[in-house]
Amino acid sequence: MKIDVLTLFPDMLAGVMGSSIMKKAQEQGAVDYQAVDIRSHADNKHQKVDDYPYGGGAGMVLMPQPIFSAVEAIDKNPEQPPRIILMCPQGERFDQKKAESLAKEEHLIFICGHYEGYDERIREHLVTDEISIGDFILTGGEIGALAVIDSVVRLLPDVLGNEASAVEDSFSTGLLEHPHYTRPAEFNGYEVPEVLRSGHHQKITDWRKKQSLLRTKQRRPDLLENYPLTDQEKQWLKESELNRD
Repeated sequence: MKIDVLTLFPDMLAGVMGSSIMKKAQEQGAVDYQAVDIRSHADNKHQKVDDYPYGGGAGMVLMPQPIFSAVEAIDKNPEQPPRIILMCPQGERFDQKKAESLAKEEHLIFICGHYEGYDERIREHLVTDEISIGDFILTGGEIGALAVIDSVVRLLPDVLGNEASAVEDSFSTGLLEHPHYTRPAEFNGYEVPEVLRSGHHQKITDWRKKQSLLRTKQRRPDLLENYPLTDQEKQWLKESELNRD
């Protein structure tokens, strides 16, 4: 996968992209990152990229020319055009399904804005997707873009090393992930559940499924609204209600 990030602050990306799983993915050749400085594509002497909004109002608006020119300068495969993603609080709320969709692409281009917003022509005539990571405001789109990129890259083949890791993550199954424990078996009087030390694989699998379901019900019941419950899962939920009473 090729990932280009259009930004006014390329240094913001280097630390994250050069660390942990993101770094490993690049070293393996699974992904190639490129930070594109929007200012370098401005067609004016002072590399100005923003201007006052027509009609007045607070703040500055990113001009279309530097963004369009930056995207135009990026090498693309004409047979498989890139997804061009605008990081924007007005965009689609990002979730795991969106990450899985983007992970199937060959080339992603992210546009990270600053100031008051974007010239609307960028939104209307250039981008294919608009993404928001939540209902809050950040200074710029870089932090949001990095969050999206990280969630996508870890889904690429062989990046995590263990394919089950991505499959079992929270939200990948539609539920939150089950609790985890490691050594020692007893710490400060708190013990690891006996079933996890039993060596009985089926019982461990069932325990994890049940805990995942109950944790989701407790913390994110909204995720169960469209979740296809099995008969066993329905029984676990019923038992949890009875035990609570």
